[in-house]
Amino acid sequence: MDAQTLVDERGELWLALAPLWLDREPRERDYARMVEVIQRHELTLTELEWIFRIELAPVLSRTQMSVASEWRRFDDYQLMKRLVAHNLRLTGWRRKSWALFSGLITMMTRHRWNELMTRVMIARGEIP
Repeated sequence: MDAQTLVDERGELWLALAPLWLDREPRERDYARMVEVIQRHELTLTELEWIFRIELAPVLSRTQMSVASEWRRFDDYQLMKRLVAHNLRLTGWRRKSWALFSGLITMMTRHRWNELMTRVMIARGEIP
């Protein structure tokens, strides 16, 4: 997959989910936007989980752990460049390595993710 295809297919979703890694709890407005974007992409909860763990967390957790991180908001352009670069390299052993360690790198945002998935399930009429 090329960079433009990644941006076209995932860009909106990646940027909508990025606030999960900011230094503040997402606001109602943030969660509402995330749910709205997720609904447009028509992904299963399992697909969303892997996007969270493999496509987003390796890049965004580095920002979260950095002393000089962007704590209040992200530069969308720079973030998209890092996400695309990561995902273009995400094949074979890299994908398996991130899958193996994804539990560790998602620990700091797991409670936010669980809250978001509950809201997605409610929006879909499923029982959380």
